[in-house]
Parts: sequence; structure tokens; C-alpha cells
Amino acid sequence: MKTKRPRQITVLFSSSIALLLATWVAVGQQTRRIDDAALKNTGKTGEEWLAYGLTPGETRYSPLKQIDRNNVSRLGLAWSYEVGPGGGPQEATPLVWNGTIYGITNWSVVFAVDARTGKERWRWDPEVNQSAVRSKICCGVVNRGLAIYQGKIIAPVIDGRLEALDVETGKVIWEARVAYHQDNYTITMAPRIAKGKVIIGVAGGEFPTRGYFAAYDANTGRFAWRFYAVPGDPSKPFENAAMKKAAATWDGDWWKFGGGGSIWDGMAYDPDADLIYVGTGNGGPWPEQLRKSKGKDNLYVCSILAVKPDTGELKWYYQNTPGDSWDYDSVQGFVLTDITINGRHRKVIMQANKNGFYYVLDRITGAFISAQPFAQVNWAKGIDPETGRPIVNPDAHYDHNNESVTIFPSNGGAHNWSPMSYNPVTGLVYIPTSPNSSRTFLVEPNFTFQEGRMNTGVPRGGRGASANPQVPPSIGPAAFEGQRGGMLVAWDPVTQKERWRTPGGAGAGGGTMSTAGNLVLQVINDGRLLAYTADKGEKLLEIQTGLRGGMGPPITYMLDGKQYIALMGGTGQAAGGRGGDSTPAVRPKLLAFVLDGRERLPQ
Repeated sequence: MKTKRPRQITVLFSSSIALLLATWVAVGQQTRRIDDAALKNTGKTGEEWLAYGLTPGETRYSPLKQIDRNNVSRLGLAWSYEVGPGGGPQEATPLVWNGTIYGITNWSVVFAVDARTGKERWRWDPEVNQSAVRSKICCGVVNRGLAIYQGKIIAPVIDGRLEALDVETGKVIWEARVAYHQDNYTITMAPRIAKGKVIIGVAGGEFPTRGYFAAYDANTGRFAWRFYAVPGDPSKPFENAAMKKAAATWDGDWWKFGGGGSIWDGMAYDPDADLIYVGTGNGGPWPEQLRKSKGKDNLYVCSILAVKPDTGELKWYYQNTPGDSWDYDSVQGFVLTDITINGRHRKVIMQANKNGFYYVLDRITGAFISAQPFAQVNWAKGIDPETGRPIVNPDAHYDHNNESVTIFPSNGGAHNWSPMSYNPVTGLVYIPTSPNSSRTFLVEPNFTFQEGRMNTGVPRGGRGASANPQVPPSIGPAAFEGQRGGMLVAWDPVTQKERWRTPGGAGAGGGTMSTAGNLVLQVINDGRLLAYTADKGEKLLEIQTGLRGGMGPPITYMLDGKQYIALMGGTGQAAGGRGGDSTPAVRPKLLAFVLDGRERLPQ
């Protein structure tokens, strides 16, 4: 027996060391924090999805390639998770960290689930006063995403709150008040992190609001600074030099209408340039004439702003649609990357704008590089290559001519909130597009401003339009014969030309992601998940998820040697049919797919 004791002791010692090492690994995984360095390098391995656009440049490009063009047809459901009862579209991009998926659904409910199984880990409900807030929401009960930083999930709440939740438990760490719904503001965008600050904007441009975005300390929630998108009452001191400059581009008593310029999407951060880029919304009311600013630019509506994250100081701006009268917000997502144009290396910021033009700007200086229409456009004849200003078609000014005019694109835009993606291997951008959308505009007769109400100044549904409205000639890619609805467009930002297109999708709903497996994955609002070759646009996969309507963009991650593709979708609202049929729609779900997944899809 004595001869066996040393071996027993050795086994016990080895087992203790193994247990201790396993404990250290587990603790290390639990306490690993996402800091500025981690966010700067996010997306390099593709194993996790730590930020809204995956990479610092918001390219939504993953280096993962286990799923590729040769095997993507084997994709099947691994698991599903019911995110809640619904009530609106699922527009959020989930985050993946430490084996957990974090998501946000209607009425700003946040959840955490096991990324391997879909089992819920925690759930947090901000208990929004829905009846009070609903009337202040312009365009749907939506939230577009979260941020993660230093052990906290940063969650925007639609009623104007900003919450920091413990990443492990979901318990509230701090709360900040960004805005009040009583003042006609809501929050629908995903926050961004820049140098330890949370940057967030407010929606509400169709209401009498003055748009702004603000910064809060990510560890304490303490307010840091605020930047307004439009100037306020000129009888009071201007907040900064930028507001003084902007005031000279307005006329009349615009501040009584709020001015507009809401920030409801479109933001990116370049840590090397130390600039946060923000897109701003339309002016209010829509017609330039009703703002009493005929011929004025109305800074900084429909613009791209670059500010310092430490102070909120404006470094440069570019206005996509000066004096906008067509609701052409500039809040569509950005892509930051480096490309070579005419033999010159350029650090660029790119945007497929609502107004139908694809813009390439120098992201350090804001200098205009190029812009071309990626959809049918008739509000402008082109963009001046020297000044970067649009050459507005005089006939497009329905408010000047006091007549009805059909404009391309519609106010819904050639591209809306639906995320595009950029593949550095192909050099192409993949844009969910409404290529030939239009709307007939006219000024609302006898317009009267109403405090606390939506004031577009344009009748809904074209009411009052003449039977034969003016239709100025269009520029841009022509529609294919028989083409109806949305398209996925692969765009070359260097040559400013379309490389391929395929039917499906639209400017709003779903979105795209690209991977090193030569894939573009797209989700569209009829419930389909599609995969194409990134270089040529050959369709490789089509899955009907069963989640009709309200689809969010896809993400990908790697766990235990398996690559997953995940997405959210479904509205959950009753689908009333003929004969009083009130069969409920499938409740919104988070779905995760893997190669050879065998679970059943929602019916």
C-alpha cells in the first residue's frame, strides 16, 4: 500500500492543478473586459461580434470562412429563441461576446442567451409607458442595437433613457436621461463607444424637435457634451461657433418649428483619426418654403458631421442635400475604409444616401471625392465634381412651383436604415436598394403648424395631387425590364459603377453581411435568408425562415470550431385575414444557423 501513495498524491496534485487552471480560465473568461483597444481591433478574428458594424469601419465584413460558397447550401437551423411578443419590426444587430448573444427587441427589452444553445441567461425590461410613448414615435416601435464596454451592455430605451446593464446579470449599473418623450424625442439608434464615451442621438424629426446627439461617460453615465444639428433661437447665445455659422443659413422663425435634423441612425468612429461621424436628418417641415428658407442651405440638416469625441467640437461637415425638401435624411450607415482612387491612397467615408447618390469623401478632411447615382434620381441632375454640391433640378421644387411633382427616389429613399456591407477582397459594397421608388410631392394646402404633432407640410399618400403631376427626367441605373420592388446592388466605390444586381430586399428591412468565404448574406422582409457569391452575385442559398416581416440584419460568429449565422425577425402582430381570421403571426425570434443544422424552422 505504501508503494502506491506517491502515485495517489501525484494524481491528486495533478487533478488539483487542472481544476485550478480550469477555474482560472473560467474566471478569466467572465472578467475579460471590452476596452478601447478591443473595440479598435474588433472583427479581426471574426470569432465575436462586439460592435454594431463588426469592425471599426462598420464594414460588416467577417474573416470567417468555414461557411463558404461550396457548402453554404448545407446551412440549417441550430436553435431558435423567442425574443418577445413583438409589436414592431426587429431592426437590431445582436452582439456576441464570451459565448453569449445580446439583443434588444421592441420596447427596448434587452436579453442575453447562450450562443451555443439559445438558452436564456437573463432578460431586462425597462417597462416603457407604451401608451404615453407610442404617439411620439415617428416610424415604428424599433431599436437598432446595443454597445458593450467594460463589463456593461449599453442599452438605448425608446422613451429617452440610456441604461448600462451588468453584462453577466442584466442588473442596472447606471441610468442617464438623454431626452424626454414629452418633448417629442425618442431613441431608436444603436449607441457607439468612442474613447470611453457613449455617443447617442435622438429621433423625432417630423415632430417640432431640434435634433442633437450627446456623449456620456461609459463607466458612470455622467453627461459630457451635446451637439445640436440645427441652430436654436438666435436671440439667445449660440452654443458654439458651428451654431452661429449655421444660423446664417436659415431664415424666418425656424426655431419655433424645432428645425429638425434628428439623429436616428448612421454613426461611426475612427480611433486613428479621433473623429466620430454622425449623419443628420431632414429639416422640418419638409418643404423649404414652409421653413421660410428659400434658397438657404439650412445647416446642418441632411449632413455628415465629424466631431471630436472628447469635446464634441465640429471638425468638418458635408451637406448631402442642402435646403432639403424631400425628406432625404443622411443617417444611412457609413463605411470607413482605405481605397486607391486614380493612383492615390485615400482614407474615405462612404455612404449610400437616401437621396440616391453614393458618396465617397475624405474622412480626415471632409473633402468631396466623388458621387454617382446608384438608383433612379430626378431631384438633381448630378453632383458638381468641383464643389460637391448637387445640381438641383428646378422642376423638383414643388414648393416653389406650387404644383404636384413626382420625385425619384421617394422620401423612403433609395437606401434607408438597412445596413450595407463592404468586402475588402472584392472591393464592392452591397447595398439593399429601392432602385426606382418615387413619391408625388405637393405642399399641404393651408398648412398650420401644430405643437406636439407631426408637421411634414406634405399631404399623406399624395392626397390633392393632380392627375398628371410633373415628372422630371431621371438619371442613374435604369430599371431592368419587369423589375419590381427592391434589389441587392453590388457597387464599386472606386469606379462608381454597378457590378451586379439581383432581385430582393429594399432600402429598409434586413440588411447585408459579407465574409471571407466569398459570400454576401442578405435578409429581406419577406422572411428569407439568402446567400450570394460576393464577386459575381450567383445565388447559392435561399431559406424561408417563417418570420415574415420586420427582419433584422445577419451576423456571424465562431464557437467550439463552428461558424454560426444569426438573425432576428418577425413583428408578432396579429395577422387578421378574411372571415374574421385572427390567427396570430409567429412571434419574433432570434435564429442561429450552422452547417447541417437539424432544428425545425418556425411555421
